[in-house]
Amino acid sequence: MNSLWRSAIVTGGAQGIGAAVVRALIDSGIRVLIGDLEDDEGKKLAESLGDNALYRHLDVTNGHDWRAAVVDADENLGPLSIVVNNAGIVDFRGIDDEWPDPFRHILDVNLYGPWLGTHTAAPVLRRNGGGAIVNISSTAGLIGYSGLAGYVASKWGLRGLTKAAALDLAPDGIRVCSVHPGSIATPMTAGLSSDTVADQPIARFGTPEEVAAMVRFVALEATYSTGSEFVVDGGATAGVTVRDQERSAQ
Repeated sequence: MNSLWRSAIVTGGAQGIGAAVVRALIDSGIRVLIGDLEDDEGKKLAESLGDNALYRHLDVTNGHDWRAAVVDADENLGPLSIVVNNAGIVDFRGIDDEWPDPFRHILDVNLYGPWLGTHTAAPVLRRNGGGAIVNISSTAGLIGYSGLAGYVASKWGLRGLTKAAALDLAPDGIRVCSVHPGSIATPMTAGLSSDTVADQPIARFGTPEEVAAMVRFVALEATYSTGSEFVVDGGATAGVTVRDQERSAQ
C-alpha cells in the first residue's frame, strides 16, 4: 500500500453505498471519517469498526461542518488523501411537478455539497502530496430520466464539476473521478419494483458492495485516470437489447 493513502472522508457514510465504501476502504488499510446526518446509524457503524473509523455529523452544504471534518480526519486519522462525495438525495418530480425550493435543495446537496467538499479538502490534499476525490454521480448523470428533473440536473452537474476539478487539481497530484451507479439496492431505491431492472443485460439490482469495489479501485488503483467516468449499472446504459425492441413492437 502506497504510504500516501492514509485517511479518507466518506459523506453519506452511515448506510447504503456509503457504508459499503467505508468498509471497503478500511479493508484496504485506510482509516475513515464517516460523515452523515444520520447520527445514530453513523455512530453505530463507527463503533463497530473500532479505531479505524470516526463518525462526525456532516451537513455537506455547511462550510463549518466540512472544515471541521477535514481537520478531524487529517489530525486524528492520518494525513487526508481521499474524499468520497457520496451524500445525495432524490425527489421523484418532473418539470411540471417540481417546485423551486425542493429543486434548489437537491442541487445544494448533490452538487454544491461535493463542490464545497472539494474546495475545502483540496488544500489539505495538496499539502499532503496529492490524493483522490471520488464523486458519486449516477446513470442519471449520463442519460435523462422522466420524473427526476432535479436529480438528473444535479448528477449531470456533478459529472461536469468532476471534469473541471480534475483539470484544476491535476498539477497538484489530485485525481478527480466520478462513479455512476445504476439501480442499486439501498434505502433510496427500496420502493422500486423488479421491473426497473428487468430489461438490463444484468437483470437485477446491484449491491452497495459492488459500487464500493469500484470506488475503492478508483481511489486506490486507477492512478492513470482523472476526469474519468466509471459506470456500475448492470449494462443499463449500454443500449437497447433485442428483447426491448421486440416488446416495443408488440
